[in-house]
Amino acid sequence: MARMEERLDGIVERYHEINDLMMQPEIVSDRKEMAKLGREQNEITPVVETYEAYKKAKEEYEDALILSKEDDKEIRELAQMEVEMLEPQLKEYLDKLELLLVPKDPNDSHNCIMEIRGAAGGDEGNIFAGDLYRMYAKYCESKGWRTEIIEMEDSEAGGFSLVSFKVNGDGAYGVFKFESGSHRVQRVPKTESQGRIHTSTATVLCMPEIEEEDFDIDMNDLEIETMRSSGAGGQHINKTDSAVRIVHKPTGIVVKCQDGRSQHENRATALMTIRARVYEERQKEIEEKSGAERRTKIGTGDRAEKIRTYNYPQNRVTDHRIGFNVNQLDRIIEGRLDDLMSALQLADQQAKLAGEKN
Repeated sequence: MARMEERLDGIVERYHEINDLMMQPEIVSDRKEMAKLGREQNEITPVVETYEAYKKAKEEYEDALILSKEDDKEIRELAQMEVEMLEPQLKEYLDKLELLLVPKDPNDSHNCIMEIRGAAGGDEGNIFAGDLYRMYAKYCESKGWRTEIIEMEDSEAGGFSLVSFKVNGDGAYGVFKFESGSHRVQRVPKTESQGRIHTSTATVLCMPEIEEEDFDIDMNDLEIETMRSSGAGGQHINKTDSAVRIVHKPTGIVVKCQDGRSQHENRATALMTIRARVYEERQKEIEEKSGAERRTKIGTGDRAEKIRTYNYPQNRVTDHRIGFNVNQLDRIIEGRLDDLMSALQLADQQAKLAGEKN
């Protein structure tokens, strides 16, 4: 416990140091540094608040212990009641602090880039990809996060064969990173005349937005070309070479962006996306080479991993990694994801904690 308190005191000290730094004129005028410090402060605020509450409860507990040894019977009994009330509270605070101190992914506080593709099931898979996109967009809206389309390939039957978008929101990647994998839907498609239930899938990939200074991508490895935008967008969009396609030659990763208002905007967005994709690929390689154990993860994050089933006839959503079952598909598909996201984050913390202890 002494080591834990020493670590917590260090975090409180850093919290106050950040407060002082954020009041210095040279920091205030540096937008990037202010954002970086703000992210760090947001990350440690729950630790500081919980630790303060724990210290207050501990002080009250120690005072009650002293009073429980008083000669006066009434005072003794009241103090003993307080001791019994505070003991489980202290344990609760310690359990919470233990989880909060589990090392976090440094990218958790970043914006994120999401990519959804219709997979098995043809048209129905594409329609489901559209449903997932709307589900995430509504959830982002409820949290006050902004979404920006990067690339979109409409499907004739509805939905998308591909839709990629950026989520601008503090901690967006930390919330959405568990969504990577294969999502399965079981329902009667609109095109099914005999009422048979079909199973279709869509895949989701979630990546953190990576700043240029955090991950350097060699421009010589990139093949950049411009082209005319395709699809809807009016006369202007189809008559200018505003779309940008970038190929990362060493990995073969391709990104196309055409939804911005200018070639410059599309190029910047495509570069941001290719940086995130290449970073993700490199991280995967590092893990595989080092033989990093996956016991501290609730999933592999691989597109092929079946992570969740959306069963419409039973109005049920099942997350296969954590055994989460809820008969509220109608609410979840409308973007009410808080309970599911909280369950995934808690399971991830507990898995990491178990990995640290083993």
